[in-house]
Amino acid sequence: MGLTGLEIYKQLPKKNCGECGPPTCLAFAMALANGKAQLSTCPYVSDEAKANLESASAPPIALVKAGDGDNQVEMGDETELFRHDKKFYHETSVGFKVSDSLNEEELEAKAKEIEDLVFERVGLQYKVQFVAVVNDSQDAETFKKAVAKVAANTSVTPMLVSEDPAALEGALDVAADKKPLIYAATADNYEKMTELAKGKGCPLVVKAEGLEALAELVEKVVALGHKQLVLDSGQTEASKIVGDLVQMRRQAIKKKFRPFGYPSIVFTTEEDPLAEITQAITYVSKYASIIILNTTKKAHVLPLLAWRQNLYTDPQVPIQVEQKLHEVGEVNEDSPVYLTTNFSLTYYSVQGEVESTKIPSYILSVDTDGTSVLTAYAAGKYEAEKIAEVMKKVGLDDKVKHRNMIIPGYVAVLKGKLEEASGWNVIVGPREASGIVAFAKSQFS
Repeated sequence: MGLTGLEIYKQLPKKNCGECGPPTCLAFAMALANGKAQLSTCPYVSDEAKANLESASAPPIALVKAGDGDNQVEMGDETELFRHDKKFYHETSVGFKVSDSLNEEELEAKAKEIEDLVFERVGLQYKVQFVAVVNDSQDAETFKKAVAKVAANTSVTPMLVSEDPAALEGALDVAADKKPLIYAATADNYEKMTELAKGKGCPLVVKAEGLEALAELVEKVVALGHKQLVLDSGQTEASKIVGDLVQMRRQAIKKKFRPFGYPSIVFTTEEDPLAEITQAITYVSKYASIIILNTTKKAHVLPLLAWRQNLYTDPQVPIQVEQKLHEVGEVNEDSPVYLTTNFSLTYYSVQGEVESTKIPSYILSVDTDGTSVLTAYAAGKYEAEKIAEVMKKVGLDDKVKHRNMIIPGYVAVLKGKLEEASGWNVIVGPREASGIVAFAKSQFS
């Protein structure tokens, strides 16, 4: 159970300096107790108080890392039960099962298929995080060879799935440098598994049937000195998995129950790919930190990753593109210039239609804090002086020999002021992006 705000307050310096964010030490203590502040933001807290308050200042769900380098995966470090209260920080990691019973060619092909699961959508890149090599053969040497083959053919972080410590020890000999996730410590093998995980500096999945047994096993593993853990409640029925995920999250965040204060992992059980993806979407929505799937087809995986992106986007910060002059096609000095905002949905709607015109064009996206054209104009973020300043900043005068700027029809009122501020001729374009193709044909054909 975490410390109360008053218990934390007693150990703070009581300077009320406000340098930590909240105006008083008491307010800071209450935020700390609720997991909405970090002790490190207080510049005057003593070393003794830091030691005493370590558990209170830690996030309700610990940060756990797997993988290495650019492919390192961060899980946990969450503070909220509901996204709208603040935001979720680390998106659900997605991985795929690969059986060690496959032959070398099949293993290589599967690894490359998983490596290729990268998508570009509205300026964002969607990737998968894990490849779970499963010791179906029950043979340590076969498992080791399969892990080596998969690791050599993908940069995705490996997950080693076996409850046999001897098999895992051999597999770690060829994959330890990638800091794989080890699956799993159980009541029968946890001492050896914890020793392996600690020795190689790898995160460890703790698995038990039922939440009570899981909490007891987590405490035993922590007592052995390893805290980079991921939890599996051992359920296989979807409704029970969701129930356990919700209970673990609630107990960790609302009750500060430390044994459940770690990321969680689930495996899909549906055989039909579409049913499996539906199941996985449910787990993403209800707090799973890692989901391991069977299907690897792009058409199945993309909807899951799109849903994950939507859920883990900060609801208070719109998705934005960079403020700059974008090129569509092989532009030249005669290319049309379209004006829009940096709100991702608006920009990509315009870009798609401009591409459809088959006319190489420029698109100038002005920073409006990620708001749409009308919203930005109403808020005073899409004014003639600012647009003219951006035009100058990107060197638009040097890009084209004409001086024609096409503005969205919804802000036709800007025409006169923008012409005065920029010295350019302003052409009022269509109100909706869908009208760009017809507009371009009438103007530039």
